[in-house]
Amino acid sequence: MSPRRIENGGRVDRLRTIRFTFDGVTYTGHAGDTLASALLANGVTLFGRSFKYHRPRGVLTAGVEEPNALVTVLRGEVREPNIAATMVEIYDGLTAVSQNRFPSLAWDVSAANQLGGKLLSAGFYYKTFMGPVIGPLKGTRFWMFCEHFIRRAAGLGRAGTAADTSRYERMNAFCDVLVVGSGPAGLMAAKAAAEQGARVILTELEPRFGGSANWSGETIDGMPADDWAARVAGQLEGNDNVRLLPRTTVWGYYDGNTLAALERVSDHKESLAKGEPRHRYWAIRARTVVLATGSFERPLVFPGNDRPGVMLAHAAERYANEYGVLPGERIALFTNNDSAYRSALALRKAGAAIVAIVDVRSGLSDEMRRLATEAEAEMLSGHAVVATEGGKALSGLKVQRFDMLSGAPTGDARSIHADCLLMSGGWSPTIHLASQAGAKAEWNPARQAFLPPKPTQRWIGAGAFTGSFSTAEAIAEGRTAGVAAAGGTDAPTALPDVEA
Repeated sequence: MSPRRIENGGRVDRLRTIRFTFDGVTYTGHAGDTLASALLANGVTLFGRSFKYHRPRGVLTAGVEEPNALVTVLRGEVREPNIAATMVEIYDGLTAVSQNRFPSLAWDVSAANQLGGKLLSAGFYYKTFMGPVIGPLKGTRFWMFCEHFIRRAAGLGRAGTAADTSRYERMNAFCDVLVVGSGPAGLMAAKAAAEQGARVILTELEPRFGGSANWSGETIDGMPADDWAARVAGQLEGNDNVRLLPRTTVWGYYDGNTLAALERVSDHKESLAKGEPRHRYWAIRARTVVLATGSFERPLVFPGNDRPGVMLAHAAERYANEYGVLPGERIALFTNNDSAYRSALALRKAGAAIVAIVDVRSGLSDEMRRLATEAEAEMLSGHAVVATEGGKALSGLKVQRFDMLSGAPTGDARSIHADCLLMSGGWSPTIHLASQAGAKAEWNPARQAFLPPKPTQRWIGAGAFTGSFSTAEAIAEGRTAGVAAAGGTDAPTALPDVEA
């Protein structure tokens, strides 16, 4: 078994072992793994280097929002750079390489840039390499000489030059209701709309339908949430008036309720069938759109929050519950909200030691204290992480008392040994499509987040997209949105019970 692979749990197929290479080293994973989860399972913590200073970078998230673990995928002579390792499904023969390093990821000579950080301020090259007033390099000549070397340092991945021989398709689709996102809210919206007789298209960014239900560990309708999601998706697939589009990113919202989407048809396959496209572009015209795109967890800002081993709390929970991978053995959490406590308990149940929960808030509720006790974690309320320790992997962190009024740490720093630090700064609804549809987002002080604007086209929001972060609220809003989008007045679908 891989060093960080949990003995049981997760939705990967442990009967199917897959071999792939990363930076020339062969690793194994299971069907259903992403490149990120498979590498984490093999004990890999270093995924890349930062743009300018070449600081070591680890995986931060478990989804499409990943900013650090960007890799180049090789298919023969064709190379595709800057792909998030969290979105690459592994297959036999997958070859991926890290970026922005020389000669290797572990030993990058450009890491010496960190020593001269104060000299390499933003835009320094526009001032430093201007030519003298007189002489052979006067004017822009010196800049033109230096430009070649500066451009070589720009960017992360290196674009390929070989011709892309893959096929691509374009499709047009029309429907009564387009549901974007297949979490609990999206599934319930699609189910309710389909029961009203509407023609429904359900799109999902990931390979599996269910969204957070695949890793939340909750119970819905008397069964594990991931089983409930699989059951509902199976019911929808059997309906003649429903089209399911997994691995599909809806990326544009235009006039007339026209939306653009990209379906990744065969990126997860070792080889393509004859005539099979690699990607399929969809132009979808919908009478009504249900936006159930969920939310992103926010990071926290503190020195060393970019070190490998620091990641978002929900990402670690997802790696454990969906992929059966522990991101660390001794885990600390740093938070300013309640959701991190459930992540701590989930990781404790998965086998990790929760060494501390650092919370900037004081006077926490009895429920949060109960969860911390159940997770066997030391609870440090009114504290903040002020530094992290380690090089290419996290080895520890430092905490101090935190004054909420001044926003500054006070007192002596205390060191905590940990190989993984999880952070949770709250949640931001994923409102990009609603904003693109033509309206200004609205700040909500109670939710401490920007919420969707008032619709200027025919769309309805549901779930975490609207700031309703509990699964029970999401399911209820999804059903209401699905019925309304289909033009119905009643909801034959009963609301399932939800237990955390």
